[in-house]
Amino acid sequence: MFVRTPAGRTIAALAAALTALLLAGCGQDDDPSVATPSAAPTSAAPPSATTTAAATTAGATPSVAASTPAVDREITVTIAKRRVDPPTGRITVGKGELVRITVTSDVSDELHVHGYDLGARLPAGTPGLVEFRADKTGLFEVETHETELVLFQLVVR
Repeated sequence: MFVRTPAGRTIAALAAALTALLLAGCGQDDDPSVATPSAAPTSAAPPSATTTAAATTAGATPSVAASTPAVDREITVTIAKRRVDPPTGRITVGKGELVRITVTSDVSDELHVHGYDLGARLPAGTPGLVEFRADKTGLFEVETHETELVLFQLVVR
């Protein structure tokens, strides 16, 4: 759609629109098995042992805070000597919330969120991150593939 404006404004508006479209298409990963950080909303989750600040994933593209909405629920898990901290349990989030799961393992592995078919590589000692919109209700296991540890069960209501 074109709006009649002085010629300079029309060109500037078209250039701005084209730039916005090009930037919106950048950074997409076609492989659904390995999640990359994405922009999404946030919410104040009740404090718990599993709610902490998210760590940065090595190799992840940094996002701009001004354009990235806050995360609704941040869940951080550490694995050391096959022990999950905090201990395995259920974590409930609301449908539509933006969830960020950060896992650090002392051995290389792969994180997997069942039902959403999302995953992240877990290099030893380096946090892996999965971020997604909880748009499916139900009970979903979050686990590691190589060591086959259940980290927690995610309940989306």
